[in-house]
Order: sequence, then structure tokens, then C-alpha cells
Amino acid sequence: MPLVVPGIQSSDGSNKEEWSNKLMGKKLGESHDNVTFAKADLPKEHRVLKPDSMSTMDHKPERLNVHVDEQGTVTNVRYG
Repeated sequence: MPLVVPGIQSSDGSNKEEWSNKLMGKKLGESHDNVTFAKADLPKEHRVLKPDSMSTMDHKPERLNVHVDEQGTVTNVRYG
């Protein structure tokens, strides 16, 4: 297993890659299964962004931004 040092491998020391692995290609729902991730298990600081949705431009390094497509499938995960 590779050594991971926060702030060196990632610019903000976040665990974005871990969240990407958990969420990419899944839908958000009430429980877990092969194609769904439970919303309740997202970090406290998060927001789900749909296509063409408006969002504030404030930068919060601890906030997980989950981008979904028209069908509700996760397409991108980032912090900020």
C-alpha cells in the first residue's frame, strides 16, 4: 500500500480520491447497494450539484461537492 502524506499527494490534504472511488458512477439515495450510495453517509459538509444548478462561489475547503448528471448519477467529486 502506498504511503499517502496529506498536502503532498493532494494539494489540499483532502481524501477526494477516496470519495471519488466510493461515489463515481453511483446514484445518491436512502440506502447502499451496488448502484446507490446513502446520502446519510456523506460528510456533514457537502452539497449535491445538479446540471445547471446555481451554487455559491464561496470556497470551503472542508465541503465535499458532489456533481450529478440529469439522471442523478455522480459524475465528479471535489472539495471547495
